[in-house]
Parts: sequence; C-alpha cells; structure tokens
Amino acid sequence: MDEAEARRRVAAAPVARLATVTGEGRPHVVPCCFVLAGDVIWSAVDAKPKSTLALRRLANLRANPAATLLVDHYAEDWSELWWVRLDGQGRVIEGGRERDRAVERLTAKYGQYRGSPPPGPVVAIDVTAWRSWP
Repeated sequence: MDEAEARRRVAAAPVARLATVTGEGRPHVVPCCFVLAGDVIWSAVDAKPKSTLALRRLANLRANPAATLLVDHYAEDWSELWWVRLDGQGRVIEGGRERDRAVERLTAKYGQYRGSPPPGPVVAIDVTAWRSWP
C-alpha cells in the first residue's frame, strides 16, 4: 500500500495499539484513541475509568521515547487484511498550545470527548517511519 492510502486508513481508524518500552526494556502495549496530524500522532489520557491518570505509557515515554502505533483491520476474508505501523519518538505534553490543538482534534474525531474532553496529558509521537502490509 502506498503512503497516501496508509495515511487515509490510519486517519479513519477508530482505535490503534500503542507500544512503548518499560524501564526494564519490556514492551508495553495498550489500545488507544488517537488522531493523525501530518507526521504526528496524538493520544490523550481521557476520562475512561482508570485507577490513576499517571499511566505506565507516560512513565515509559519519559524514560525511553521509542514508540510505535499499530493500526490494523481484520476480516474473515483474508484478502481484506491490512496493517499500518508508525514508528517514532514519543513525548508527553502536560499543557500548552500543542496539547490544546491535540484535544481539539481528538474532540472532532470522537463524539465521546465532546461532553468530556480528555483531562490528562497528551502523548505525541513524532513519526519517523511508516510501514504497511500488504
């Protein structure tokens, strides 16, 4: 798949898997809501039930910025299968203009955020590589 098609599929996807690396070097993967803005992925710590807003993914990115976002589609008809992987450097944004823009874009994509915007930090991934299949 070419990059334009990969971007279209990523932008339209409702959920992805965010992979970070723990301080012990282990992978940590969680599903997340996200939005694509050029070559940056934004995902926010939202109000879905959690025990804390100080999530493991935030600590992981502060210790090691390596991050990957995986968007995929599964179907019983295997000719419809695809995935797009975005590798990059992650950052945690606590406040400011970039966080505001991220929350605005996330709110535009997800109706659930309109009544309850994400209260926590934003994860930004500066994408350095796009990979896809098929």
